[in-house]
Amino acid sequence: MEFQFSNRVLKLKPSAIREIFKYASDPSVISLSAGNPAPEAFPSKEIAEISERILAQRPIDALQYSITEGYEPLREYLTDYMKKMHGIGRDFDNILITSGAQQVMDLAAKSLCNEGDVVICEAPSFIGSLNTFRSYNTRLRGIPMDSDGMNMEELEKALKEESNVKFIYTIPNFQNPSGITMSWAKRKQLYALAKKYHVLILEDNPYGDLRFHGEHIEAVKSLDDAGLVLYAGTFSKIISPGMRVGYAIGPKELLQKMIVCKQGQDVHTNIWSQMVCHEFMTRYNFDEHLKKLQEIYLKKSAIATGALDKYLIPKVTYNPIEGGLFLWCTLPDGVDMLDFCKQAVLRKVCVVPGNAFLTDDSAPSQSFRINFSTPTDGQLLKGIQILGTLANEMITN
Repeated sequence: MEFQFSNRVLKLKPSAIREIFKYASDPSVISLSAGNPAPEAFPSKEIAEISERILAQRPIDALQYSITEGYEPLREYLTDYMKKMHGIGRDFDNILITSGAQQVMDLAAKSLCNEGDVVICEAPSFIGSLNTFRSYNTRLRGIPMDSDGMNMEELEKALKEESNVKFIYTIPNFQNPSGITMSWAKRKQLYALAKKYHVLILEDNPYGDLRFHGEHIEAVKSLDDAGLVLYAGTFSKIISPGMRVGYAIGPKELLQKMIVCKQGQDVHTNIWSQMVCHEFMTRYNFDEHLKKLQEIYLKKSAIATGALDKYLIPKVTYNPIEGGLFLWCTLPDGVDMLDFCKQAVLRKVCVVPGNAFLTDDSAPSQSFRINFSTPTDGQLLKGIQILGTLANEMITN
C-alpha cells in the first residue's frame, strides 16, 4: 500500500553516519566514520562478573518492570557523585535515567517544542540531536564555532532576532564533530546570555570524562543558580553504548514532564543495565577505569594526528583537540568535499562529510570528520595514508 506519512517525519532523511555504516560493515573497508568506543575500552570482565552476581542474587529485580524515573540506587549515587565531583545539581533539580543521552534530546524537544519553534545549535553539531530536533518540526538556527566554542556575538544576535527560542543546544567538551572545547569564559558568557534572554540551555556532555590533554573545565550546569540548564550525561562512552544508559539532571518541573513523555516511549530504561552501571561505579575503581580510557584515547589520538601531520598537512588541516573521539579535517577552498568523501569510500576508507553536521545539510562544507577510537592502530595509519594519497591527487596546488 502507499503510506501517507505524518508531516512531522515526511522530510526526515536517514542519518548520513548510519548510511555510511552500510559501507563500513564490509570487512575490507577501513571505517573512520563511526563514533564507537575502542574495543579495548570495554570493561567486559567486570560487566560479566556484575551480571552473574545480579542474576544469581537478585534476578527478579533485574528482569521485572521498574519505575520510569530509573533505578533508585543509581539515581541516588549519581546525584551525590555529580554534585561532589562536578558541582552539578541544586535543590530545584532532579535526575532521570534515560535510554542513552539521545533520549534526553528527544524528551526535551518533545516536552518543550511546538512546530516552528527555534532551537539554537552550534554549527556544526551532532547529527543525531539535529535530526531529533527536526523530527518535531523545529527550526534550527546554527551559530558558528570559534576555536574556543560558540561565537557569543552571533549567539546574542540570534537571541535578539528570534522570538520563540526554546533552548540552546551545546556540546561544550570535545564537541562532536569539531573536537572544540568551550572555554570557561565562554561558558560563563553562555549562561549569562541564557539568563538575560530567559532561555534554557541543553548541555550535552558525552565525552567530558575522555580528556587527555589540558585542564578540566567545569560544566555550564555548575553555574546554574536559576534552573536554566538541562544537563545530559551518559555511560555510553565510559562503560558501554549497547547498554543504553544515560541521564538528565535538570529542573524538577521539566523532568516531570519528560518522565510522562518517557512513559509513552519505553516505560523505563533497561533495569539490568542500570544495575550494572551502579555496581560498576560503587564496587570497582571507577577513577582508575576513567584513567585507563584516557590513556587509550591519548595513544590513539596521537597515532591519528601523527598520521595526519605526515600524510595530509598542509593540504588538509584539522582542529587540535584535548579529548574525545573525533578530528575535524578541512579541505582547501575549491576542492569538492563530497567528491573527496565518495572517492575515499571507493578506496575502502569511510569518513563522514561535514555537511551532515550542519543545521542546513544542503549548505556547502569543506570539512569531514574522522573517528580515531574505533579502528585498530594499523587501520588508522593505513586509512589516513590512503586519504593523504587521495588529497595529493585532488589538490594540485
